[in-house]
Amino acid sequence: MTAIDPTAHLTAEQIEELGRELDAIRDEVIADRGEKDAAYIRKVISVQRKLELASRGVLLFSIFPPAWLIGTAGLSVAKIMDNMEIGHNVLHGQWDWMRDPKIHSTTWEWDHVSPAEQWKHSHNELHHTYTNVIGKDNDLGYGIMRVDEDQKWHPFHLGQPLWNFINACFFEYGIAAYDLELGRNLHKRRRKNPEFRARAKAVGRKIRRQVLKDYVIHPLLSGPSFLTTLAATFTANLVRNLWTHSVIMCGHFPEGVQVFERRSIKGETRGQWYLRQMLGSANISGSRAMHFMTGNLSHQIEHHLFPDLPSNRYAEVAVKVRALFEKYELEYVTGPLPKQVFSAWHKVFRLSLPNKKPKVKTPDRKQELVGA
Repeated sequence: MTAIDPTAHLTAEQIEELGRELDAIRDEVIADRGEKDAAYIRKVISVQRKLELASRGVLLFSIFPPAWLIGTAGLSVAKIMDNMEIGHNVLHGQWDWMRDPKIHSTTWEWDHVSPAEQWKHSHNELHHTYTNVIGKDNDLGYGIMRVDEDQKWHPFHLGQPLWNFINACFFEYGIAAYDLELGRNLHKRRRKNPEFRARAKAVGRKIRRQVLKDYVIHPLLSGPSFLTTLAATFTANLVRNLWTHSVIMCGHFPEGVQVFERRSIKGETRGQWYLRQMLGSANISGSRAMHFMTGNLSHQIEHHLFPDLPSNRYAEVAVKVRALFEKYELEYVTGPLPKQVFSAWHKVFRLSLPNKKPKVKTPDRKQELVGA
């Protein structure tokens, strides 16, 4: 919600034409999916599993510092691969077209405390439908941060840099909490709701399995290296959480990314939905290795436009999408990782303080387009 509407120069007809051009890009990739794409995801899964197995094998000797460093680094990378390029994208249904029951959104379970089914509801169905809509998108500020100047400020917001850092360190647990909508369900009457209780039990079971695997079984297998393996696993989970949190923050929180009011999406057309994804997301520029380690969420704009396309195709799609940004005179928010991280954290700190300037009411773009 900005004082200057970045879409004011577009007519309703132009917005719908933009939607048709984006549909054409999506259809072209869908028609071209094939064995090369399938081979890609199978290779990634194979490499990830071998890397995790090898890293855990090295950690059997983690009492020796070189083995600890090598094993911890390998396990950190393996966990990032599992969550980002594999789990996140498989659960989006990006590989369902292969009809492989082992690599399918309905059967995949990931190395994460949030059960896949609950994450798919909160992420695929809610976040991707209501991207950056305040009060509808739980991923926006994770329910603990003020994300726009128009939101009422409370003294609680002074601590949001600290809340955000803690959330980053234990990010998988934060995700599980807002998948459960824990904040709104803490009320005694809501806690007794059978549906909530069933979902909470599912999270509890998943947490127990993860803790047993990471902090009991694997350390015990290390024998004399129990404590060092325990520390290595905790470190790998911490690295994975900090990296994932940073990538996701860079995708939706840097300066220049738009947020939206609930009323702005009433009666939203296909073209307007596309436009909201374009304005509500940001990219990270960098090398192929960096794109891979982000699960290609460095192409967050393209991912939000086409969440079900194979992630390995986002780089080629990005060229066409950026050309549309230029054609329709829209800002393509992107930058290297350090710049985007700084921008996102600067916004976190800035919005933790009360407004210094009076609010400027944003024009109701929906009404303008209706009258266009």
